[in-house]
Amino acid sequence: MTSDFSAGNYRFIPAVFQYSGGVAASPGFEIERVRFDRPVPLAEGFTRFAEYIQAASRPLTSFCACELRSPAAFTDEGFRNFNLHYVRTLAEWGIYDGTTNPVARSNVCPEVDPPAEPSFYAFSFTRPREGAGPSFVIAGSGESQEGNASYAERTVRYRDISPDGIAEKVHYVAGVMERRMGEFGFGWKDATGVQTYTIHDFHHVFAEALVCRGAARSGLTWHFARPPVIDLEYEMDCRRVLRELVI
Repeated sequence: MTSDFSAGNYRFIPAVFQYSGGVAASPGFEIERVRFDRPVPLAEGFTRFAEYIQAASRPLTSFCACELRSPAAFTDEGFRNFNLHYVRTLAEWGIYDGTTNPVARSNVCPEVDPPAEPSFYAFSFTRPREGAGPSFVIAGSGESQEGNASYAERTVRYRDISPDGIAEKVHYVAGVMERRMGEFGFGWKDATGVQTYTIHDFHHVFAEALVCRGAARSGLTWHFARPPVIDLEYEMDCRRVLRELVI
């Protein structure tokens, strides 16, 4: 079930306080994705988001998705503390109400040349466009199942990085992407971009788990990075965005 965030002109999949499961632009609007040439530290990134969005004559509430890069994977408690800090700006912008967060997000940790501090890689916002077709951004997800248990208790094939373990993780995460797109009535055939985040070889399951189900229709971008929580090994996100640029 999706909810409407009318102040931002998009729908979202309710999830947890730090992010939603995904967003889709409302009729008459499209999502624009803007990537930084180099990751920008958190506070500076929010400032640059605001400047860019306001220059496009859009309210800050139109901010609908972002992609983060962190120095290293967090513990469960460390991740929660980071998220409490992250949502403060969203609350100031009138997006986060203290309970529900409509903004989709990915947060991963580059294995090589990581940033010195949590930084933004990209952001997305909605803007009006006459005759706009559908656009969406699905939040990143690793192989942890939903629930209130610890990550260790709800992670698929926990600490298993054998070929079979990686294969099961890839299958599970691809299924999460499909379910989330399905909430908006979309599927792999609609995606214009798919990203994978792992430091492990998944070639042995690439064709079966991803190509054959249509997940690589527009290719697949592999980032040599870890998911944001210790002992998660594989993450994906996907999107349908027709307007993208680098600044």
